[in-house]
Amino acid sequence: MLKLYTIDEAQLYVAKARQAQRLIGLIPTMGALHDGHLSLVHQSGRECDETIATIFVNPTQFGPGEDLNRYPRTLADDLNRLEQGGATAVFLPSAEEMYPEGFSTYVDPPEVSLPWEGVARPGHYRGVATVVLKLFHALPTHRAYFGRKDYQQVKVVQSMTRDLNLRMEIVMCDTVRDPDGLAMSSRNRYLSPADRDRALLLHRSLMTAKSLVRQGVTSVSHLQDAMRQVLLGELSDHPGQTTPAAGVDSIDYAVIVDAETLSSVSTLERPAVALIAARVGTTRLIDNEPIEFN
Repeated sequence: MLKLYTIDEAQLYVAKARQAQRLIGLIPTMGALHDGHLSLVHQSGRECDETIATIFVNPTQFGPGEDLNRYPRTLADDLNRLEQGGATAVFLPSAEEMYPEGFSTYVDPPEVSLPWEGVARPGHYRGVATVVLKLFHALPTHRAYFGRKDYQQVKVVQSMTRDLNLRMEIVMCDTVRDPDGLAMSSRNRYLSPADRDRALLLHRSLMTAKSLVRQGVTSVSHLQDAMRQVLLGELSDHPGQTTPAAGVDSIDYAVIVDAETLSSVSTLERPAVALIAARVGTTRLIDNEPIEFN
């Protein structure tokens, strides 16, 4: 697995692969890799001739008081995982390489960035859009693979790619979960055993909404109320199942919205997605599920 450290090296690598008519996939990451990231590597490996991962903890997407300084950095393990997973190259830029002295140009993210995470984390998607566009210029591959767990982020990247006429296919891959349903996340390692048990309420809340829809419920306010009750430990998601006495510590949002625009809806009449952001202990977690209805 080739290690690339500069934008010049990255661009040259992609140019040679394109000249050889090889299909190239890109997996942008911030490191602290888990099986969810590796599933993106594997999908790219099945679909492309070359798979390039990136590892860069992007400072511009962290707001004041967020976890930039304590964000897990596990480079040696990450490189081993990528090589074992079949990545052909990895881009490892420094902060100075990505943001040279005097840097002052940022991407104004698309409208789909405004609600939910856009409200909870002001400026976050400006940092995401900026670094993703810079990575796309450094590594102009044919495809880029993103996990569905960060659903709004994928929609932001898809919209930016379309709006700026980038010749890049954005592939959204399924969320990878632990056997108990917890969505894999680099931040899960922050959870104590007790907090991890409470973190399962996010997935249970989503499953409750999907179960109610299968029973014929189409009122979004009813579904959202049920989601919040599960998150707060006030409602068991399955008859006879024990729900923790304590719910999550706080809820940023627990909503069902239009699957494309992420705008609020009052009833299920078109494809929708359930989105959750909640805090368990000191850890902020997000999750989502498509809402299917007849």
